[in-house]
Amino acid sequence: MIFTIFTPAYNRANTLTQLYNSLKVQTINDFEWVVVDDGSTDKTEEIVNSFIIEGVLNIKYIKQNNGGKHRAINKGLDVAKGELFFIVDSDDYLLPNSLEIILKYYSDIKGDAAYIGVTGFRGFENGQVIGGKFFPNQITDSNLIERREKYKVTADLAHVLKTELFRKFYFPDINGEKFVAESIVWNRMSIEYKMRYFNEIIYIGEYLEGGLSSNSIKNRQKNSQYSTLLYKELVYNPNTKLRLKIKSLINYWRFAFCRPTSLENKFSFIEVNFLSIITMPIGYLYYLKDCWNNTIKVQKINNER
Repeated sequence: MIFTIFTPAYNRANTLTQLYNSLKVQTINDFEWVVVDDGSTDKTEEIVNSFIIEGVLNIKYIKQNNGGKHRAINKGLDVAKGELFFIVDSDDYLLPNSLEIILKYYSDIKGDAAYIGVTGFRGFENGQVIGGKFFPNQITDSNLIERREKYKVTADLAHVLKTELFRKFYFPDINGEKFVAESIVWNRMSIEYKMRYFNEIIYIGEYLEGGLSSNSIKNRQKNSQYSTLLYKELVYNPNTKLRLKIKSLINYWRFAFCRPTSLENKFSFIEVNFLSIITMPIGYLYYLKDCWNNTIKVQKINNER
């Protein structure tokens, strides 16, 4: 089987049918659809069961207690049978030839151990790229950090990853926290692997009210252990240049002040040096700003998605 299309679902019964319909008309049908229901209280289970009864697609449905998207992805990786793992959110959908486009670019890097997968773009229904611009070339071999810093591509991207390699990068599981930016894993991948990026839209979506993106700052404040881990790792990532290192330190402090620990403890989690000291007051000002208005989207922080 070539693809595992993975969907984490939480109270999106009203949007799943659109995604289901887009999967039924794919020009490539060698895939399974794995849906992990992250503790929905609406009719998500009823809707997915109706899809299963229809018998058109190979659907695997799993329901678990609410633990956050990252834990749902970890579960999906556990059960995936496809060679490639493609995360498609429950409120989005694919173009009819999305899987065909992906295979066109994947075939050239399939056997190359230096690549962890291929990445296309997310777009709106009108064909506009979500959140940015294309690369200067049709095909670009890079990683998540370099594509932002070198190519200035901050658009929303759709990653399609080799399943076995993805399993080397399960999301961390911090007790009591339910949100971590997916980029914590993409950043870890960038140390060891390249991604093949291509300038085609393969994924249609929008930011719905109440979604993870629209609540990004609130989520990072409430899940500050994940947030500080994310930015600490960015600081020490070998692909991180000075400008991003400084920005990551500011964001580290921005969310470190959300943690009910002493300043000494906050410093113990990050190396004490000139940069960490001078960025602390700037991060504190952002922390105060967030306390006043915390509805800014994730792209306003550092375009990580």
